[in-house]
Formats: sequence, C-alpha cells, structure tokens
Amino acid sequence: MKILVTGGAGFIGSHLVESLLKDGHQVTVVDDLSTGSKGNLAGLLSNENLCFEEESLLNYKKMLKYITECDCIYHLAAAVGVKYIIEHPLDSLITNVRGTEIVFELAQIFEKKVFFASSSEVYGKDGTIPFKETDARILGGVELSRWGYAFSKGFDEFLAKAYFKSKGLKVVIGRLFNVCGQRQSPHYGMVIPRFVRQALANEPISVYGDGEQIRAFMHVYDAVDAIKRLMEEPLAEGEVVNVGSNEPVKIADLARKVKDISASSSELSFVPYHEVYEHDFEDMFYRVPDISKIKELTGFTPQYNLDQILKMIIEDYRSV
Repeated sequence: MKILVTGGAGFIGSHLVESLLKDGHQVTVVDDLSTGSKGNLAGLLSNENLCFEEESLLNYKKMLKYITECDCIYHLAAAVGVKYIIEHPLDSLITNVRGTEIVFELAQIFEKKVFFASSSEVYGKDGTIPFKETDARILGGVELSRWGYAFSKGFDEFLAKAYFKSKGLKVVIGRLFNVCGQRQSPHYGMVIPRFVRQALANEPISVYGDGEQIRAFMHVYDAVDAIKRLMEEPLAEGEVVNVGSNEPVKIADLARKVKDISASSSELSFVPYHEVYEHDFEDMFYRVPDISKIKELTGFTPQYNLDQILKMIIEDYRSV
C-alpha cells in the first residue's frame, strides 16, 4: 500500500514508519520537524520506498497532493510534550485543531481511512480507576495553558466522530498512554528519558512534585503493534480505543527503578512544579488505562513490562 504518516519523523511516528517499511509498504512522511527529527529516520531515508516531505499540515495544497496519492493515513502529527505545549500554546492549538481538520476533510473527500493518534490527556483530572473510553472527562480552567492540549485532542475526537457519523469517514481513534522507548527525546517533558539521562550521568534525578503521581508506561514497539492492529480491524472504525499498558507505577518509584537498573549513584531530587512550569501548574494524579476494549477488538496485549522497557532504554542510551 501507499501510506501517508503525518508526524513520521517524531518518536512514535519514526518507529511506525520503520515497521510499515518492513511490511513492504511505500511510505510518505510529512513532518515540519517542530518536535520531530530527521535523525529519527536515520538508516531509512535511503530506502526507495520512503519519501520524506518537510512540510506543515497547514499547507492545504500540499496535503491535498499527499492524501490523493495515498491509500490510507496514520495521523500522528501534533504538538507534543507538556513543556512544549506550555511554551507554545498558540502553535499547539492551531496544529492540533486546524491541521487535524485538514486531514479529516481531505480524507473524507477522497475516501481514505485514517488512524488518529489521540492522547490520555483528554481524561484530564478524572479520578476513575482505571480510565475507560466511556468515562466522563474533567479538565482544568482555560486560564491554564497546560489544559489546551487536552481540549484540542478532545475536540479532534469529536470531529473524528462527526465525520464518521455524518460523512462516513473511516477513522479509528487511539488514545495513547505514556509511550516510551528508544529515540524518545527528554527535551519536551518526557519523564523516562530525563530520568535515564540524569541517572547515567550520576546527576540528581529530578522528580517533579511529590512523586506520588501514578502512570503506566508502554513500549513504542507495543504501541506500533496496537496502532497497526486497530487500523486493520473494521470493527474499530468510529471507535475510541485506549492504547497503553495496565502496569501502574508511582513516578518516585520509577525514578528508583531507573537508578537501580542503571546502577547509578544519583539521588532523587524532588522539584516543585512552579520551578519547572508556569505558576499554578496542574498535573494529573492518576493515568492508567482500561485496555479491555483493544484486547477484545484485536487480541492485543502489551509484550514488554516496565523493567524490560527501562533496560532497553538504558542500554540504548549507553550505546549512543
């Protein structure tokens, strides 16, 4: 097939592109490199089945060309990372809303199936344990730019649903939870690469807040497997599906695991949020998915546990 991957030079996108090429597909990557990097595609750019286009989703004429020429679309392009979103609130909203609107509009016109990468951020401050796709969402006030990402991704989900119901667009909505792995950058607020980098340098491991926040981390190999399975399953069309792991861990305990596995002499350093982000920053205490729906639809279960994930990332950092 001829497949379009938006955001294909990003962390998750580059791993997806690599997998699709291995499957024998022709892949066009569209990425403006705002948070992605051509380095993530190193070793792939010489592949005759890969076409890389440094372009914005907002270029309607270019997107028209790319979408008419493809068979299906994996739409991963978005503003990512808490730090980036807080520092670039307007760019983040425009990319996530207008860019996605262009993708859906053209995909519907030319009858192309779309996988849309949403985020666990849409659940907001809901205290339900674990998060289920049908749960209500509780978001913070609009005066805090931190919540703009959640609002934009939530809007995108409503837009996808509307195109599915009103226009017949074949679209699958995957809510991704804390995907991590090799090639993930620490520069946009991603916690595991920051912990690993600090531990290997024997620097203090900076835990934001009190470290009691609970997360579930999924290896990017599992994420790519789940995304492809959802795209291939007709019953997933028009559905919102959690994509993640159900192995919870407190962030402070995560830091200790990184320290132990890397045999680091680092100490944990607890840093107040206001020293890192804007005043009155709000975090989510709990973010662990119910993954029964994706298992029922596709048979997917994660193959990598947290210890395996951390060992793989630490080994990758050491090799670099």
